[in-house]
Amino acid sequence: MPSFQHLSTNETEPLLNFILELEDKEPGAEIISNQQSSILDEVPFIMTGYNRFQDKDGYPGITPPWGTLNAVDLLSGKLLWKVPLGEFPELTAKGVPITGTENYGGSVVTKGGLVFIAATMDAKIRAFDKKTGKQLWAHALPVPGYATPAVYSLDGKQYLVIACGGGKIGSPSGDEFIAFSLPD
Repeated sequence: MPSFQHLSTNETEPLLNFILELEDKEPGAEIISNQQSSILDEVPFIMTGYNRFQDKDGYPGITPPWGTLNAVDLLSGKLLWKVPLGEFPELTAKGVPITGTENYGGSVVTKGGLVFIAATMDAKIRAFDKKTGKQLWAHALPVPGYATPAVYSLDGKQYLVIACGGGKIGSPSGDEFIAFSLPD
């Protein structure tokens, strides 16, 4: 449900009365007297932002993987493969298996069976084999590419482009488009 911060108390009170199935007020009657507390103070759930449950080091407070790329058979609904997507290099350097990171952005699949996706906090774009989920290629980006890559052809050559804007979840911001040509 969207935020209602733009509504006044006189507009919010009847809405909450309706949603919470509280006593109806007569139209035009004063909704709250000076002696009563506002129903807004009694609402059990209020949006406070997108808070994350993190450990003392700032990593997600759950068991990895913290982000995955998944392939699902759309006819059967079965999971074909699932791989961690993204990594925290400082953990990998300590011998921790790739954990995945929070992901923002989608993937694109080529006719040749490559899955391209950026979406990760570690500012990399990757290519995976569509059938196996094996990572085939990765390239560092100037800032994270929290966007779905695009694939296009020009003069018989196939290209991949990603918008690198970053700026989410504490990552640096940028304003570049990075393009790659795919091998023949």
